[in-house]
Amino acid sequence: MPITDDEIREKYLERAIRELNALTRELQGCTLCDRGQLMPVLGSGHPQADIMLVKHAPVLSEIEEGVAFYGRAGGALMKSLKRLAIDPLAVYGTLCVKCPLSDPSEADFACVSRLVEEIEIVQPRIVVMMGEDALATLNELEIPLAQPLRARVGELQRLTPAIDALLVPNIDDSLDEQRAKRAFWAAFRTLGEWYEAQPPY
Repeated sequence: MPITDDEIREKYLERAIRELNALTRELQGCTLCDRGQLMPVLGSGHPQADIMLVKHAPVLSEIEEGVAFYGRAGGALMKSLKRLAIDPLAVYGTLCVKCPLSDPSEADFACVSRLVEEIEIVQPRIVVMMGEDALATLNELEIPLAQPLRARVGELQRLTPAIDALLVPNIDDSLDEQRAKRAFWAAFRTLGEWYEAQPPY
């Protein structure tokens, strides 16, 4: 009896879940960064999301909960996704620097490089970099077949032959001041246009 497309997708999903769980264990046991007793801040969302949101480093609410995009930024993003008619189940959010360090530049590069593994597991169709620090980090990583990305806010670019990229302002810097909110939205709505144009599976 032939295997159906649904069964194939289910197998890929099961594998992605296993691999993300293994990555979580590696991160929790990692000693490369001097984070003391604090745990790393983990990615969250669908293990095979079309959209991967990437911030550079965690804020206090994320450190306290151990989950990326927890707190005000997560709430604001959920409203933005709803406004753009993007299914939240199509989204996975993570960080370049997962360890809660007072200075993110002190993160061990081998630890930051685990973002490459995370991208390979999730296999998003687009990576949304939140802020130029996230962009710079992504450009430093050895992502297979990746092209250098430019600091063009709100403009779709090609990261790899299979993954698009979009630079938007850092959501954490866009929550209070009206001009910053407008700048974030002007860039982020490009994601809605991209999502609407995607062919169904």
